Amino acid sequence: MNQQGVRWTAEQVLALAPDAASRKAGSKLGTAGPWSESGCDNSSVWGLCKGSGSRPYQTVVDTGGPGTDGTGTGGLGYKCSCPSRKFPCKHALGLLLLWAADEQAVPAVADGEVPGWAGQWLRGRRERAEKKGDGTAGPAEARTADPEAARRRAEKRAERVTAGASELEQRLEDLLRGGLAAAERPGYGLWEETAARMVDAQAPGLAGRVRELGAIPGSGPGWPVRLLEECALLHLLDRAWLGRETLPDALAATVRSRVGVPAPPQGPPVRDIWQVLAQYDTADAKLTTRRIWLYGRESGRAAMLLDFGAAGRAPELALPVGLAIDAELTPYPGGGQLRAALGERFGAPLPAGGPPPGDTTAEALERYGRALRDDPWLDAWPVTLSGVIPVPPGEGGGGGRWQLADAEGDLGLPVAAGAADRAGLWKLVALSGGAPVTVFGECGHRGFAPLAGWAEGEMVSLR
Repeated sequence: MNQQGVRWTAEQVLALAPDAASRKAGSKLGTAGPWSESGCDNSSVWGLCKGSGSRPYQTVVDTGGPGTDGTGTGGLGYKCSCPSRKFPCKHALGLLLLWAADEQAVPAVADGEVPGWAGQWLRGRRERAEKKGDGTAGPAEARTADPEAARRRAEKRAERVTAGASELEQRLEDLLRGGLAAAERPGYGLWEETAARMVDAQAPGLAGRVRELGAIPGSGPGWPVRLLEECALLHLLDRAWLGRETLPDALAATVRSRVGVPAPPQGPPVRDIWQVLAQYDTADAKLTTRRIWLYGRESGRAAMLLDFGAAGRAPELALPVGLAIDAELTPYPGGGQLRAALGERFGAPLPAGGPPPGDTTAEALERYGRALRDDPWLDAWPVTLSGVIPVPPGEGGGGGRWQLADAEGDLGLPVAAGAADRAGLWKLVALSGGAPVTVFGECGHRGFAPLAGWAEGEMVSLR
C-alpha cells in the first residue's frame, strides 16, 4: 500500500475552483452517487463520473505528490474527458471533494492498481516534468542555448526598451507641462495608445503602469494627487532603467524585473517545508495571474509563486492552501524580490501546523518600509499579524473602512479597499468572535489585504 499524505478539507478543494459557478457545480458532484471505480494513491486521485451521455467521464487529478519514481511534478494537474475548458472542471472538483470527505468512496489502492487510462496520463505528465527538470530541450529550446545569440537578442531588446523609456519620459514631461487637471480631458484612449507603444518597445512592465495611470483621472476625490504619485514612481523607474549600469546589481535586477525584462531564477535552490498560506487570482482582459504565498518553516523565508493563464483560463499551477509541501524553491534575482520557482517536491502535502510567527501592526509597517528601500515600486509586503481584532466600518473609530486593530491598542491598520470581499471579512469576524486572531496578508500603502486567519489552531482562507 502506498503511504498516504493528508486528505484535504472541502475548503481547500473549493479554493481551487476557477469561479463561483464551478464551485457550485463541483459541490453537487461531491457525493458517491455519480462516481464509480474511484481510487487514490500517494500522488493522484481518479474516478469515472456518470454524465448525460452513455460513457462516463474519465477524471484524474495529480495531487502533486511524488510519482512511482519519486519525482515531484511541481504542482496540481487535472485531466477529464468532459468538454469543459475550465481547470479544474466541475468533475475534478467533485472528485476531490469526495476524496476529502469519504475514504470508503475513494479508497487508497496498492501499488500498480491505477487504471490504465489514468496511469497513462500520469506517466506522461511526470515524464514531461522530469525532462523539464533535467534540462532536456526540444528543437525550439535548443535554438536558445547559443549564448552568443542570446546575448545579441538581449542587447536588441534592451535598445528597444531604452527607446520606449525615453519616449515615455517625454510624454510624462508633456503631461506635467500641460497640468494634471487637463489629464482628464483626452480620456483613456491616450493612455492606451502610450501603453501600446511600451508593448512595442518590449517593456510590458512600463505598459502595465501606464494603463494604471489611465484609470486614475476622474476616479474620485483626490485623483490629481494619486496621479502625481504614480507619475513620480513611473519617472523613477524610467530613470533607473536609463541609468541601470550605475546601480548595484540587486537593484538593477529589480529594475529589469519591474520594466518587464524576463530573467530566469538564479542561485541554489532552498529546500524547506513550505506552508501554503494563500492563493488568489487577478485578471484583466488578456491574462489571469495567480499568486501563491509560501512560508518556509525552517528557513523563516516568505516566497511567492507566480503563474499565468490566457484570458478566460485558470493558470495551471495550484497548491492546497492550509497544507505544507516539502519542496525546493529557486529565487529570482533582484533586491527585495520574493518571487521563486517551484522545483522538485519530496512527498505528498503535509499538515501545516499553526501560523507563521506574527508581528504587531507597527512592526508590519516597519517591514514594509524596509522592503521599500530595496524595491521602491513595491505595492505590498507579506506579513503575519498576531493579536489583532477585525473591526467593521463605523466601529472603533475606523470611519467607513474596515480595520485590523492591535489588541494592545497601539495601532490599527486599515483594510485596503477591494482587498477582500465582504464575505471573507465577515468570515474573519466570525473566526475572531471579538477576540484577538492571527492574520496573514499583504501590507502596503493602500492598507492591509487579509488573505488567511487563524484562531485556536484553525485556519480560514479569506480569498
